[in-house]
Amino acid sequence: MRSAWRAVRPAATVVPAAVARVTVTGSARILGLDPGSLRTGFGVIDCEAGNLRIVAQGCIATSGGPLADRLRMIHARVAELIVEHAPQEIAVERVFLSKNADSALKLGQARGAAMCAVVLRDLPISEYAAKEIKLAVVGTGGADKVQVQHMVGMMLGLQGKLQADAADALAVAITHAHVGSTARRLGVAANVAWRK
Repeated sequence: MRSAWRAVRPAATVVPAAVARVTVTGSARILGLDPGSLRTGFGVIDCEAGNLRIVAQGCIATSGGPLADRLRMIHARVAELIVEHAPQEIAVERVFLSKNADSALKLGQARGAAMCAVVLRDLPISEYAAKEIKLAVVGTGGADKVQVQHMVGMMLGLQGKLQADAADALAVAITHAHVGSTARRLGVAANVAWRK
């Protein structure tokens, strides 16, 4: 069984706070995940002194073999990303209800595999609904994928079109940066769903 795991590491790009609509206080490295049983997008950003900088982005693509093998690969690759990039916080898209129960179940299992890799390293996980992510990045909860890709590219100062799964993962990370910054300003806890 062959699998592909691609990571793109563009040159460090710092986005002026005026371009990025996210104002970050403090510093953090965030790993954003957009899990799927066939493709799991990932994006790593640094938040520092009001700026966002992309560290890595890509997609964990499984070959479509048995589900157990795909889940094992997702778990292993997320664990490798954590070791390689040493994020301090993890953000993941919350499961949405689907009319197809089988698809929803597989998505939940993929999220579980990714989240287990995080929990075993005692890292905090925050979850965000799709509408919440679109609102934070585009300004409307009804935005489509093309709009999300475009705004993520603008916020991070990237040239060219982002791959959809990676763009979604970066959008999750950007949302977490925004929510965490707001929570710190208000002196309240961020949206950490669970931590074991």
